[in-house]
Amino acid sequence: MTAAADRQLAALSELAGLVAGGTTRRSQLATATGLSRAAVAQRVDLLIAKGLLVETGTVATERGRPPLALQLASHASVVCAVDLGATHSSVAVADLGGSVLAEATEVLDINDGPEAVLTGLHEQVGRLLAGCGHPPAHVKAIGIGVPGPVEARTGTVIRPPIMRGWDGYRVPGFFAGRYDAPVLVDNDVNMMALGEYAQRPATAHLMYVKVGTGIGCGIVSGGSVHRGASGAAGDIGHIRVPGQDHVLCHCGNTGCVEAVASGAAIAAKLREAGLPVAHVADVVRLVAAGDPAARRQVRLAAQRIGDVLASLVSFWNPDTIVLGGSIASLHDDLLADIRAAVYRRALPLATRTVAIETTLLGRRAGIEGARRRAVHHLLSPEGIARMLAG
Repeated sequence: MTAAADRQLAALSELAGLVAGGTTRRSQLATATGLSRAAVAQRVDLLIAKGLLVETGTVATERGRPPLALQLASHASVVCAVDLGATHSSVAVADLGGSVLAEATEVLDINDGPEAVLTGLHEQVGRLLAGCGHPPAHVKAIGIGVPGPVEARTGTVIRPPIMRGWDGYRVPGFFAGRYDAPVLVDNDVNMMALGEYAQRPATAHLMYVKVGTGIGCGIVSGGSVHRGASGAAGDIGHIRVPGQDHVLCHCGNTGCVEAVASGAAIAAKLREAGLPVAHVADVVRLVAAGDPAARRQVRLAAQRIGDVLASLVSFWNPDTIVLGGSIASLHDDLLADIRAAVYRRALPLATRTVAIETTLLGRRAGIEGARRRAVHHLLSPEGIARMLAG
């Protein structure tokens, strides 16, 4: 591809992004980009011809002929967002402007393997598309979060601890031939972090910490997910907690914070104490009921998680830490002890402006992140190039 073609794609992507952000008039686009009105008109007309933008209605002005308003085309373009968990698949179909047209959650077992799980997911997507009147051809991008390590460039699952049979499986390959759309696959916590980041316009550097059955972390800086060299960034669940070397983790090491402070670890401790706890939901129920043993275990777990986060705050200096996952619903019993550990152990300069909060989106964080990832890719130079070639 030539330098001129690269510049053209970058300009088209910038224009589409501005329209997505609410810039609706051609004159405003010219002002925002520094392009001439003729150059803006040529590029906007191309995006309209390719079905990414539409002109509709008029914008009120004090004088002169009211100009038409630009917006992302939605009548024949949708994205699919998927939050795939260990025991559920949440799917949403949304238009390019962000309106959710259909959404559903279904029960599954991730250990049934990729072919069975993705076949069920494909059928679920099909039902939602049919329900909102969109054929598969209208799907322009699909974002999928999965509960395991992912090589995001290829969408390949790499040695997942809880996804039996998925190691080395390239998820986008399943959808080839089913949808003429890019499939963007990432770790579920990265998707959640992206969703939460979008809810906080004043945030620049965010850590999303999911505390549920396991413990994971997604990192967003300057609007981009930080994945590291091979996609392993944020896997904080296997950071060692001092003095816990007697506790074996499923990763094969001992003393991991996930093995001693996750929802599953808390549940195991309460079972040892003779309490009727089968799942993390039972832990939440007992704490909500005021059970002293359950509250004590949650506070102990919060202190251990806080000690790990204190090191990360000193190292990376985020301005916001968001706590999500099922255990994070226990606001009062979790936040205070995590905050206390972070402020006690991290560098004062790093803690001066850090905010430690619970999720704003709750269970919808993964869906919202996957939706934003799909739309962002569609409006990127790479996505624009694919659209122009179609």
